[in-house]
Amino acid sequence: MVTKGVLVAAGYGTRFLPITRTIPKEMLPIVDRPAIDLVVSELIEAGVTDLLVITSRRKKALDDWFDRDPELEAAVADDPAKLARVMPPKVRTTFIRQEKMGGTGDALRLARQFAGNDPVLVAFPDDLLGQPNASAQLIAAHEATGGSVLAAADLGDADVSRYGVLDATREGDLWRVRGVVEKPAPGTAPSSLISVGRYLYTPDFFAALDARPPAHGGEWTPMDAMAALGAANRLVATVLKAPRWDTGTPLGWLQALTDAALADPRLAEAYAAWLRERLAARG
Repeated sequence: MVTKGVLVAAGYGTRFLPITRTIPKEMLPIVDRPAIDLVVSELIEAGVTDLLVITSRRKKALDDWFDRDPELEAAVADDPAKLARVMPPKVRTTFIRQEKMGGTGDALRLARQFAGNDPVLVAFPDDLLGQPNASAQLIAAHEATGGSVLAAADLGDADVSRYGVLDATREGDLWRVRGVVEKPAPGTAPSSLISVGRYLYTPDFFAALDARPPAHGGEWTPMDAMAALGAANRLVATVLKAPRWDTGTPLGWLQALTDAALADPRLAEAYAAWLRERLAARG
Protein backbone atom coordinates (compact mmCIF):
# COMPACT_ATOMS: atom_id res chain seq x y z
CA MET A 1 0.00 0.00 0.00
CA VAL A 2 1.27 3.47 -0.91
CA THR A 3 0.18 6.09 1.64
CA LYS A 4 2.95 8.71 1.38
CA GLY A 5 3.01 11.57 -1.09
CA VAL A 6 5.50 14.32 -1.88
CA LEU A 7 4.52 17.62 -3.46
CA VAL A 8 7.45 19.48 -5.04
CA ALA A 9 6.50 23.16 -4.86
CA ALA A 10 9.78 25.02 -4.43
CA GLY A 11 10.18 26.58 -7.88
CA TYR A 12 10.16 30.30 -8.57
CA GLY A 13 7.42 30.31 -11.20
CA THR A 14 9.32 32.81 -13.35
CA ARG A 15 7.04 32.33 -16.36
CA PHE A 16 4.25 33.98 -14.33
CA LEU A 17 6.14 37.03 -13.09
CA PRO A 18 5.27 39.50 -11.72
CA ILE A 19 2.36 37.79 -9.92
CA THR A 20 4.61 35.02 -8.57
CA ARG A 21 6.71 37.58 -6.71
CA THR A 22 4.14 37.24 -3.92
CA ILE A 23 1.69 34.48 -4.95
CA PRO A 24 3.03 30.93 -5.42
CA LYS A 25 2.22 29.57 -8.86
CA GLU A 26 0.66 26.56 -7.11
CA MET A 27 -1.99 28.92 -5.74
CA LEU A 28 -3.08 30.28 -9.12
CA PRO A 29 -6.82 29.64 -9.43
CA ILE A 30 -8.50 27.05 -11.59
CA VAL A 31 -11.92 28.74 -11.40
CA ASP A 32 -12.37 28.80 -7.59
CA ARG A 33 -9.76 26.26 -6.50
CA PRO A 34 -5.99 26.75 -6.39
CA ALA A 35 -4.08 24.41 -8.68
CA ILE A 36 -2.43 22.72 -5.70
CA ASP A 37 -5.82 21.63 -4.34
CA LEU A 38 -6.55 19.64 -7.49
CA VAL A 39 -3.22 17.80 -7.19
CA VAL A 40 -3.66 17.10 -3.48
CA SER A 41 -7.19 15.81 -4.08
CA GLU A 42 -5.79 13.40 -6.67
CA LEU A 43 -3.23 12.08 -4.18
CA ILE A 44 -5.78 11.69 -1.39
CA GLU A 45 -8.18 9.88 -3.71
CA ALA A 46 -5.35 7.46 -4.58
CA GLY A 47 -4.83 6.64 -0.90
CA VAL A 48 -2.24 9.15 0.35
CA THR A 49 -2.65 9.92 4.05
CA ASP A 50 0.72 11.61 4.74
CA LEU A 51 2.04 14.43 2.57
CA LEU A 52 5.41 16.18 2.46
CA VAL A 53 5.35 19.61 0.79
CA ILE A 54 8.73 20.87 -0.39
CA THR A 55 8.62 24.67 -0.51
CA SER A 56 10.94 27.68 -0.57
CA ARG A 57 10.89 31.33 0.41
CA ARG A 58 7.78 33.37 -0.49
CA LYS A 59 5.58 30.27 -0.25
CA LYS A 60 3.78 30.93 3.05
CA ALA A 61 0.43 30.84 1.26
CA LEU A 62 0.96 27.11 0.78
CA ASP A 63 1.31 26.60 4.52
CA ASP A 64 -1.88 28.59 5.06
CA TRP A 65 -3.81 26.48 2.54
CA PHE A 66 -3.26 23.35 4.65
CA ASP A 67 -4.17 25.13 7.92
CA ARG A 68 -7.57 25.70 9.45
CA ASP A 69 -9.12 29.17 9.63
CA PRO A 70 -11.39 29.22 12.73
CA GLU A 71 -12.68 32.74 12.05
CA LEU A 72 -13.72 31.92 8.49
CA GLU A 73 -15.22 28.62 9.62
CA ALA A 74 -17.32 30.48 12.20
CA ALA A 75 -18.46 33.00 9.58
CA VAL A 76 -19.92 30.27 7.34
CA ALA A 77 -20.90 27.77 10.05
CA ASP A 78 -24.61 28.04 9.18
CA ASP A 79 -23.97 27.03 5.55
CA PRO A 80 -22.72 23.39 5.40
CA ALA A 81 -21.77 23.64 1.73
CA LYS A 82 -19.58 26.72 2.29
CA LEU A 83 -18.15 25.25 5.47
CA ALA A 84 -17.02 22.16 3.57
CA ARG A 85 -15.28 24.38 1.03
CA VAL A 86 -13.23 26.29 3.59
CA MET A 87 -11.86 23.21 5.35
CA PRO A 88 -8.25 22.25 4.55
CA PRO A 89 -7.37 19.02 2.74
CA LYS A 90 -7.79 15.89 4.87
CA VAL A 91 -4.18 14.75 4.89
CA ARG A 92 -1.37 14.88 7.47
CA THR A 93 1.03 17.46 6.12
CA THR A 94 4.70 18.18 6.79
CA PHE A 95 6.64 21.06 5.24
CA ILE A 96 10.32 21.28 4.42
CA ARG A 97 12.07 24.20 2.75
CA GLN A 98 14.59 23.90 -0.06
CA GLU A 99 16.96 26.57 1.17
CA LYS A 100 18.95 26.83 -2.06
CA MET A 101 17.67 26.15 -5.56
CA GLY A 102 19.88 23.17 -6.32
CA GLY A 103 17.73 21.50 -8.94
CA THR A 104 14.96 18.93 -8.98
CA GLY A 105 17.20 16.20 -7.66
CA ASP A 106 18.21 18.36 -4.70
CA ALA A 107 14.55 18.96 -3.85
CA LEU A 108 13.83 15.23 -4.04
CA ARG A 109 16.75 14.46 -1.72
CA LEU A 110 14.86 16.35 0.98
CA ALA A 111 12.15 13.66 0.84
CA ARG A 112 14.44 10.74 1.66
CA GLN A 113 13.89 10.78 5.43
CA PHE A 114 10.14 11.20 4.95
CA ALA A 115 10.04 8.24 2.57
CA GLY A 116 12.08 5.98 4.82
CA ASN A 117 11.60 2.38 3.66
CA ASP A 118 8.31 3.09 1.89
CA PRO A 119 7.43 3.91 -1.72
CA VAL A 120 6.23 7.48 -2.24
CA LEU A 121 4.13 9.21 -4.85
CA VAL A 122 5.77 12.41 -6.11
CA ALA A 123 3.74 15.14 -7.80
CA PHE A 124 4.79 18.32 -9.54
CA PRO A 125 1.85 20.76 -9.51
CA ASP A 126 2.65 22.11 -12.99
CA ASP A 127 0.88 19.06 -14.40
CA LEU A 128 -2.85 18.92 -13.69
CA LEU A 129 -4.49 15.60 -14.53
CA GLY A 130 -8.10 14.58 -14.95
CA GLN A 131 -9.78 11.23 -14.53
CA PRO A 132 -9.07 8.36 -14.28
CA ASN A 133 -6.83 9.00 -11.29
CA ALA A 134 -3.23 9.10 -12.54
CA SER A 135 -1.65 8.48 -9.14
CA ALA A 136 -3.76 5.35 -8.73
CA GLN A 137 -2.52 4.19 -12.13
CA LEU A 138 1.09 4.54 -10.93
CA ILE A 139 0.30 2.60 -7.77
CA ALA A 140 -1.16 -0.24 -9.85
CA ALA A 141 2.00 -0.36 -11.98
CA HIS A 142 4.16 -0.45 -8.84
CA GLU A 143 2.11 -3.26 -7.33
CA ALA A 144 2.52 -5.24 -10.56
CA THR A 145 6.31 -4.78 -10.79
CA GLY A 146 7.64 -3.80 -7.36
CA GLY A 147 9.74 -1.04 -8.91
CA SER A 148 9.70 2.71 -9.38
CA VAL A 149 7.23 4.07 -11.91
CA LEU A 150 7.24 7.09 -14.20
CA ALA A 151 4.11 8.67 -15.63
CA ALA A 152 4.37 9.16 -19.37
CA ALA A 153 2.48 10.80 -22.20
CA ASP A 154 2.82 9.74 -25.83
CA LEU A 155 3.21 12.79 -28.06
CA GLY A 156 3.25 10.78 -31.28
CA ASP A 157 4.79 12.81 -34.12
CA ALA A 158 4.95 16.06 -32.12
CA ASP A 159 8.25 17.71 -31.22
CA VAL A 160 9.55 16.28 -27.92
CA SER A 161 12.79 18.27 -27.74
CA ARG A 162 11.50 20.41 -24.83
CA TYR A 163 10.89 17.39 -22.59
CA GLY A 164 12.51 14.50 -20.78
CA VAL A 165 12.08 11.64 -23.26
CA LEU A 166 11.98 8.01 -22.22
CA ASP A 167 14.43 5.46 -23.56
CA ALA A 168 12.07 2.52 -23.10
CA THR A 169 10.81 -0.78 -24.50
CA ARG A 170 7.19 -1.84 -24.32
CA GLU A 171 6.27 -4.79 -22.09
CA GLY A 172 2.53 -5.41 -22.24
CA ASP A 173 0.69 -2.42 -20.81
CA LEU A 174 3.89 -0.95 -19.33
CA TRP A 175 7.24 0.27 -20.64
CA ARG A 176 10.59 -0.94 -19.32
CA VAL A 177 12.69 2.21 -18.93
CA ARG A 178 16.46 2.31 -19.43
CA GLY A 179 16.74 6.05 -18.81
CA VAL A 180 15.43 9.53 -19.56
CA VAL A 181 17.06 11.82 -22.14
CA GLU A 182 16.57 15.44 -21.16
CA LYS A 183 15.65 17.77 -24.04
CA PRO A 184 17.12 15.72 -26.89
CA ALA A 185 18.14 17.50 -30.08
CA PRO A 186 15.46 17.32 -32.78
CA GLY A 187 15.58 13.97 -34.55
CA THR A 188 17.59 12.23 -31.80
CA ALA A 189 14.82 11.36 -29.31
CA PRO A 190 14.74 7.67 -28.33
CA SER A 191 10.92 7.57 -28.36
CA SER A 192 7.79 9.71 -28.46
CA LEU A 193 7.15 9.15 -24.75
CA ILE A 194 7.75 12.08 -22.42
CA SER A 195 7.98 12.03 -18.65
CA VAL A 196 5.22 14.06 -16.97
CA GLY A 197 4.83 15.31 -13.43
CA ARG A 198 3.88 12.16 -11.51
CA TYR A 199 6.33 9.58 -10.17
CA LEU A 200 6.35 6.69 -7.76
CA TYR A 201 9.76 6.17 -6.22
CA THR A 202 10.95 3.21 -4.17
CA PRO A 203 13.68 3.70 -1.54
CA ASP A 204 16.45 2.58 -3.91
CA PHE A 205 15.77 5.69 -6.01
CA PHE A 206 16.86 7.94 -3.14
CA ALA A 207 19.97 5.83 -2.56
CA ALA A 208 20.85 6.13 -6.25
CA LEU A 209 20.20 9.88 -6.14
CA ASP A 210 22.56 10.39 -3.20
CA ALA A 211 25.24 8.32 -4.89
CA ARG A 212 25.56 10.76 -7.79
CA PRO A 213 27.20 14.17 -7.38
CA PRO A 214 25.60 17.37 -8.65
CA ALA A 215 25.97 18.11 -12.34
CA HIS A 216 24.85 20.73 -14.84
CA GLY A 217 26.17 23.83 -13.10
CA GLY A 218 26.03 22.40 -9.59
CA GLU A 219 22.38 21.31 -9.76
CA TRP A 220 21.19 17.83 -8.85
CA THR A 221 19.11 16.05 -11.47
CA PRO A 222 17.25 12.74 -11.07
CA MET A 223 18.28 11.47 -14.53
CA ASP A 224 21.34 9.50 -13.43
CA ALA A 225 19.40 7.92 -10.58
CA MET A 226 16.70 6.88 -13.02
CA ALA A 227 19.36 5.40 -15.31
CA ALA A 228 20.74 3.41 -12.37
CA LEU A 229 17.29 2.01 -11.64
CA GLY A 230 16.82 1.25 -15.31
CA ALA A 231 20.09 -0.65 -15.44
CA ALA A 232 18.91 -2.70 -12.45
CA ASN A 233 15.59 -3.45 -14.18
CA ARG A 234 13.78 -1.49 -11.46
CA LEU A 235 12.09 1.25 -13.48
CA VAL A 236 8.92 1.17 -15.59
CA ALA A 237 6.61 3.74 -17.13
CA THR A 238 2.88 3.80 -17.59
CA VAL A 239 1.23 5.95 -20.26
CA LEU A 240 -1.43 8.00 -18.53
CA LYS A 241 -5.04 7.56 -19.51
CA ALA A 242 -6.08 10.88 -17.95
CA PRO A 243 -6.19 14.23 -19.78
CA ARG A 244 -3.31 16.53 -18.88
CA TRP A 245 -2.85 20.30 -18.66
CA ASP A 246 0.65 21.77 -18.47
CA THR A 247 0.04 24.74 -16.18
CA GLY A 248 3.72 25.65 -16.01
CA THR A 249 3.09 28.19 -18.76
CA PRO A 250 0.49 30.98 -18.99
CA LEU A 251 -1.12 29.36 -22.06
CA GLY A 252 -1.38 25.97 -20.35
CA TRP A 253 -2.89 27.61 -17.26
CA LEU A 254 -5.46 29.42 -19.40
CA GLN A 255 -6.34 26.16 -21.14
CA ALA A 256 -6.83 24.41 -17.80
CA LEU A 257 -8.92 27.31 -16.52
CA THR A 258 -11.11 27.32 -19.63
CA ASP A 259 -11.69 23.57 -19.61
CA ALA A 260 -12.55 23.68 -15.90
CA ALA A 261 -15.02 26.51 -16.45
CA LEU A 262 -16.66 24.69 -19.34
CA ALA A 263 -17.01 21.59 -17.16
CA ASP A 264 -18.56 23.54 -14.27
CA PRO A 265 -22.39 23.40 -14.45
CA ARG A 266 -22.57 26.75 -12.66
CA LEU A 267 -20.59 28.48 -15.39
CA ALA A 268 -20.54 26.36 -18.52
CA GLU A 269 -23.48 27.79 -20.46
CA ALA A 270 -22.80 31.46 -19.79
CA TYR A 271 -19.03 31.07 -20.21
CA ALA A 272 -19.38 29.18 -23.51
CA ALA A 273 -21.72 31.88 -24.82
CA TRP A 274 -19.24 34.59 -23.84
CA LEU A 275 -16.40 32.70 -25.53
CA ARG A 276 -18.38 32.37 -28.73
CA GLU A 277 -19.07 36.12 -28.70
CA ARG A 278 -15.43 36.96 -28.14
CA LEU A 279 -14.20 34.59 -30.84
CA ALA A 280 -16.81 35.90 -33.30
CA ALA A 281 -15.67 39.46 -32.57
CA ARG A 282 -12.10 38.50 -33.50
CA GLY A 283 -13.35 37.46 -36.92
